[in-house]
Amino acid sequence: MSLGIIMLVHTALDQAEQVARHWTRAGCPVVIHVDASVSQGIYDRFVAAVANVPTILFSRRHRCDWGTWGLVAATQDAGELMLARFDQVRHVYLTSGSCLPLRPVEELIGYLAARPRTDFIESATTADVPWTVGGLDQERFTLRFPFSWRNQRYLFDKFVQWQRALGYSRSIPRGITPHMGSQWWCLTRQTLSSILHDPERQKYDRYFRHVWIPDESYFQTLARLYSTNIESRSLTLSKFDFQGKPHIFYDDHLQLLRRSDCFVARKIWPHAERLYSAFLTDPTSAMNRTEPNPGKIDRIFARAVDRRTRGRAGLYMHSRYPNYGWENGVTASKYSVFQGFAELFQDFDLWLARATGAQVHGHLFGPHRAEFTDGQTVINGALPDDANLRDANPQAFLTNLIWNTRGQRQCFQFGPGDNIKINWFLTRDPNAQISVITGAWAVPLFKSDADFALIRKEAAALQKIENRMLDDLRSADVKARIRIWTMAEFIEAPMEPLQVIIDEIGQTGTRRLSEAPRMEELAGFGQFLQNLKNQGMHPYLMGDFPVDPVPRNSGQPARKPYLVKK
Repeated sequence: MSLGIIMLVHTALDQAEQVARHWTRAGCPVVIHVDASVSQGIYDRFVAAVANVPTILFSRRHRCDWGTWGLVAATQDAGELMLARFDQVRHVYLTSGSCLPLRPVEELIGYLAARPRTDFIESATTADVPWTVGGLDQERFTLRFPFSWRNQRYLFDKFVQWQRALGYSRSIPRGITPHMGSQWWCLTRQTLSSILHDPERQKYDRYFRHVWIPDESYFQTLARLYSTNIESRSLTLSKFDFQGKPHIFYDDHLQLLRRSDCFVARKIWPHAERLYSAFLTDPTSAMNRTEPNPGKIDRIFARAVDRRTRGRAGLYMHSRYPNYGWENGVTASKYSVFQGFAELFQDFDLWLARATGAQVHGHLFGPHRAEFTDGQTVINGALPDDANLRDANPQAFLTNLIWNTRGQRQCFQFGPGDNIKINWFLTRDPNAQISVITGAWAVPLFKSDADFALIRKEAAALQKIENRMLDDLRSADVKARIRIWTMAEFIEAPMEPLQVIIDEIGQTGTRRLSEAPRMEELAGFGQFLQNLKNQGMHPYLMGDFPVDPVPRNSGQPARKPYLVKK
């Protein structure tokens, strides 16, 4: 009998009984503390259930609210009872009712017997670890905390604020340096006895009684006074999330727990019957004799925390809707936005789809409907083309479209006649590739037969809108890949920018364009712009267009020079 077990129990007493019997079958005495919040009837039935095991004892009960002194008092009483009743115990292992032995108890006994003077207790100063969650590091040792953080949160916060405002600070007892660490330790009899029978114990108890979360600092601090050999680690596998809450292990974590090679794990779900039946088995077949190594599964927990805190790139749903700046990627994959191209070129969407293999939509944010490719009214993810539903949340519409079509590059047309509320969102998305031909919205007006007064009014409104859009695109906060050309400079040499755009989309192998999209007939466009100027509107976004430009493509081929012989 060289190992004694202390169990702090407050729920799932049936499982606690099963584990306690498992410890005693290997020759380990068990002292159980049952939370005072458990009703007397349930407690009495629990005591009666294990009455036939003489090495299972029960210590004086305390109320053990999270982060309060009761947990330390319960451990002290259980430790004193263990040392007083079982003289042959050389190590005392503190566990909870939700802890589960993962390896044969004989292996743990042998492991500790080979290290008779070693205390396994996580113990580090607040300056050396990033564990603390909640904004209280050194202050947990210099302020008073008479109120429960969980049950009296308002009083807790107000009392902390009041002490800070007054500049109040408690003095730390001379001779100790506060340390912190996991509550679940394994101490030698000598170290635990020295802590419990210290002549200064009353002074230390008075001090730690009003420390925040004393169960993670009392033994961790005092062990430094008496231990001759501390290994600052716990033999219990205990993982915590980013909020400081323990991970719970379920039945489907069986293989994960086996890989850890740890002796004990917490926190086990009370109904994980598969885990209890798998580990509370024949000691000769449970696990291999290896050094405990929780680091083997740290990568899995790190990924789980990352998934929980950051989520998947571009995924939004009712259970995960991050605040601005907390997204793990604004959208799920890269996409392309074309402004002015569909106005300048005929059937540009069909040409782009052939050239890239991408899924090319019309004006997704058009005024009447979302113009999905091939005239579809509903697309992946049951997204309808209804403009009212889309405009209720344009960002959600776009992020859902990109998420539900990930794996295929999405392209769509955009312009000042669309719902431009999405424009700012596009500019801050690193996945967006935005190509703009400014002033191209004037081409449909030029080709229309509407009254010129109405055309002038529409042109002035569209130019004003596009100018605001360009301000967004040129903002210092832009993260999208943006290219902007005036209409005049683009039509002078359209193949080069088109080639750059196609190469960047990169859906197909890099190759030179062999087919150019067919440009709208622009004869007389310069005069049209001049007419707008004559009516008092200044169309400056198109660039410089001469009133009578030289035709880009003459209907008749140029005559070849020839030599006449005499």
